[in-house]
Amino acid sequence: MIAEALESGELTGRDFGRETVLGLDFTDQTCRETEFHGARFTACDFTGTAFYGCTFDRCAFQECQFPRSWWKDCRLQDCKAEGTDFRKARFKDCALTENRLRYGNFFGAQWERCTLTACDFTEATLQETVFKKTALEKTDFTGASLFRAMLTGMDFSRCTLDKIILSASCQELKGAKINTQQAAIVAKILGIEVTP
Repeated sequence: MIAEALESGELTGRDFGRETVLGLDFTDQTCRETEFHGARFTACDFTGTAFYGCTFDRCAFQECQFPRSWWKDCRLQDCKAEGTDFRKARFKDCALTENRLRYGNFFGAQWERCTLTACDFTEATLQETVFKKTALEKTDFTGASLFRAMLTGMDFSRCTLDKIILSASCQELKGAKINTQQAAIVAKILGIEVTP
């Protein structure tokens, strides 16, 4: 049981199946080499929690908080964390695949050497987020706020950028790679009319 493991401080090297967890406080805990399969977390606080080599498969997070959390060598597959608070979280060498992160708050978060595949960041807050050497594939940023995000060197050409929020100069995309259709979206933000 996750609650018992938290109470005993044994969150390392465990394998948890389908559990429903409500209102637990994981603040500043460290979790290593642990796997969660089909777990459901509601109103749990993971502020400052560090995850090393952990796997989350088909898990759901509702009304949870992950501000200032640390993720290293983690795998998140087919998880749902819509509207979840990830402010100033740090992700390093992580792989996220088919996760629903709509409306999430990633203000000031950092992504380094990560892979984001088929993830949904629709209308998420990614203001002042830093992306470094991170690969993006078929990820949806529709309506997301990328205001003052650091995106230099990022390849968004295989992602969806419809209705994204940028600064008036679109400086966030300086040094980033986009496709022709996306360039038309940016031109519209800049007030440029593109004719066929």
